[in-house]
Amino acid sequence: MHDEGKSVRRIFVRGSNLGIRAVAVAVLLLGLVGGLIAGTQKSKADTLTATAVEPAALATAPDAPSERTTERDAKVYVAEVRQSASAHAYAVVQAKAKAKAAAAKAKAAAEAAKARAVADRKARAERASRSSSRSVTSSGGNAPPVPVDCNQYGGNKAIGCSLLGWAGFATSQMSCLEPLWTRESGWNERAGNQSSGAYGIPQALPGNKMAKYGSDWETNPVTQVKWGLDYIKGRYGDPCGAWSAFQSQGWN
Repeated sequence: MHDEGKSVRRIFVRGSNLGIRAVAVAVLLLGLVGGLIAGTQKSKADTLTATAVEPAALATAPDAPSERTTERDAKVYVAEVRQSASAHAYAVVQAKAKAKAAAAKAKAAAEAAKARAVADRKARAERASRSSSRSVTSSGGNAPPVPVDCNQYGGNKAIGCSLLGWAGFATSQMSCLEPLWTRESGWNERAGNQSSGAYGIPQALPGNKMAKYGSDWETNPVTQVKWGLDYIKGRYGDPCGAWSAFQSQGWN
């Protein structure tokens, strides 16, 4: 009987120990489960917080990549920078090309305007010349007043000297014109060359060429001198040029 009591007590103690151990294990398991649940909830909260903050962070983030940029994002950023630089360089080249084209267009316009101005001046001069020619076609008119430098000459020579200014020559050219036409015709307005048909003071060939300066070309020394000076200007430049040619090779 006594032994059975001991056995019962041992079984009870052993049972109590097992119960305590079971409770301890259960508490440990509950702690682990609670920790897992708390960790999961914290992870979810962190995720929600990051999700809520991220748009604001993106809105204020600089164009340059941040510390969280991945390698792929960095490559994309570099590509965008290069593309932007290329676009800027292309825009600069285009702007320079447009400026160059505008400058060339402006230069061409200026040259065209200059050419038109020259053509207009030439046309006005030609009209004035034709008008002047028409005004003396019917008559050579009278000789202008004899300049002081021409007072040493008389007759047709004085007329010739006074008309040097009309033709644009200095009166000093008379030193060449006087011997030239002395050799040609002796300053005789009716001088005629029977063999060649040349006529008048300047020995025009044929004589009717002088009708350009007047219908009275056969008798008016003014008409003949005007034609002769015009001829000399066009062919020799001035009377001294004509006299030099006459001396070297004869009158042509």
